[in-house]
Amino acid sequence: MSEAGLQQAQDKMRAAGVADVAIRVFTHYYRLLEAGQQGKIREDDIEPVGELPHLDHLDSDTDAMRDALSGTVVIKLNGGLGTSMGVTGPKSALPVKDGLSFLDIIARQILSTRRKYDVPLPLVLMNSFRTRDESLRILGEYDGLPVDGVPLDFLQNMEPKLLVDDLTPAEWEPDPELAWCPPGHGDLFTALVASGALGALRERGFRHAFISNADNLGATADPRIAAWMAEHDVPFGMEVCRRTRSDRKGGHVAVRKSDGRLILRDSAQVADEDTKYFQDVTRHRTFNTNNLWIDLDRLAELMDGHDGILGLPILVNRKTVDPADPTSPKVIQLETGMGTAIETFEGSQAVIVDRSRFKPVKTTNDLLVLRSDVYELDDAGDLTTTHEGDEPYVDLDPEYYRILADFDARFAAGAPSLVRADRLEVRGDVVFGKDVTVTGEVEIEAPAGERRLIADGTVLEG
Repeated sequence: MSEAGLQQAQDKMRAAGVADVAIRVFTHYYRLLEAGQQGKIREDDIEPVGELPHLDHLDSDTDAMRDALSGTVVIKLNGGLGTSMGVTGPKSALPVKDGLSFLDIIARQILSTRRKYDVPLPLVLMNSFRTRDESLRILGEYDGLPVDGVPLDFLQNMEPKLLVDDLTPAEWEPDPELAWCPPGHGDLFTALVASGALGALRERGFRHAFISNADNLGATADPRIAAWMAEHDVPFGMEVCRRTRSDRKGGHVAVRKSDGRLILRDSAQVADEDTKYFQDVTRHRTFNTNNLWIDLDRLAELMDGHDGILGLPILVNRKTVDPADPTSPKVIQLETGMGTAIETFEGSQAVIVDRSRFKPVKTTNDLLVLRSDVYELDDAGDLTTTHEGDEPYVDLDPEYYRILADFDARFAAGAPSLVRADRLEVRGDVVFGKDVTVTGEVEIEAPAGERRLIADGTVLEG
């Protein structure tokens, strides 16, 4: 650990054209790392959240909703690649429903909401260098989507990965790009300032931003929340869902005892001895959906007042410089989460929403459910379901289904019907034919070293 390591990292960032404000933020977290901070939040320092308002109980006055939505912009985090599924391009470009990509569906949702409420509702992507061109090409197919004076996208920042041994910038000759990493989605706030997007939005009179992940098609700009934000002058709003056993590892909101503020505690911030409390869904009852609402004026005030450094909790991510090569040098990535900004805005609030607003696609398991008849997609881009209760649990053998090309080959005739399914577990190499139906709880296994074919029209019952 040395001043020389920081200087080398700063020089590398300047040479790459990284914005000054992003370098200041990186410097802040580098010094926290040197000081031994790991961003842990102890159970003794927090207490569970009390009662929270529910979306269904918010005011739904049409004029108030329209007025609030007219000053709202939608920002989608779109820097992710589909590497976990073996795809090198933007994850949001993957076909997910009826041949449409995430971005196709998002564009339709935006245009539909504009027509319904007669509001401008700009769409802005936070891209990475690797996602920008393909994503803008897809959105370019939708006439009228850009809004005058508002950029259609801005770029997230990048920072060097740091060698564990001495905190100097890592280098990796086989692929120099792998020596860089994004600073986590907490970089959103820095990137908004560095790109000029925040200034452009405020100059056009936009007051609030609705922010969500591009892979969550349930995250639409709900006018009830926009009106709630405006009426109650909420500077930062977080959508949360009720936790179930399957959400034990998801970040939860809590109240910090020292000042009574809402905070977000992610799994990386939990001390080992507090894991049992973190995973207790009866104690900490809600999780963060990463659907956030922010007052842009208040954000600008905070950024200006702190030299661009919001002071979000540090997240120390330990990996290898090449994630696919466990023998490559061990590195540290300094990250922040945008949801943790809930503690920096005085007066932050959380609102409970239904699971319909939280449909992320992280794996091919999620993708199969979305592509199946569990969900129907209308012309407005809205997903509806006739499936009763929670959506079916799907667990596909990762050896044969994790990579998208392998997954598509085994469902070449389309996803099976899952609308009457509760659980589908597949072990081994199983290929599904056309018009297969799954009912109840089903487990399928192929003999070791052999391929099993599920014939067209088969009905699988537990």
